[in-house]
Amino acid sequence: MNLDKVISGFFIILAMTLNFGFFYGDMTSLEHHSKYELMAAIVVNIIATTLKLGDKTQMGSVLLATSLVADIQLIAAASIWTIAFYAYTINQEVIGIIISLSGGALIANFVSVALYVGDTLKSKR
Repeated sequence: MNLDKVISGFFIILAMTLNFGFFYGDMTSLEHHSKYELMAAIVVNIIATTLKLGDKTQMGSVLLATSLVADIQLIAAASIWTIAFYAYTINQEVIGIIISLSGGALIANFVSVALYVGDTLKSKR
């Protein structure tokens, strides 16, 4: 068993599940979406990104790209939520933007997990 692969896979899958936990719920209400879960998704996504930095293969590059996309979208969602909360008002449009950015990050995380599983299945023992 390769401990590096276990840790990397753990954080990749945890990033996706935390993101899904935040994304799942009513699109018109922020009461169904926890700001703490969004922050946890951001932190775990950043950890997963740093674990992908050392891989110099083509697959490693694609995995890093998907992780960077998820990071940017989740950070943008948190930034918009924070700015709207303190500077403006949170209306239906802002809620839609926050949840949509999280959904885009969820797709990027799903692609990352699918590529990771595919690469694992392809690798020789």
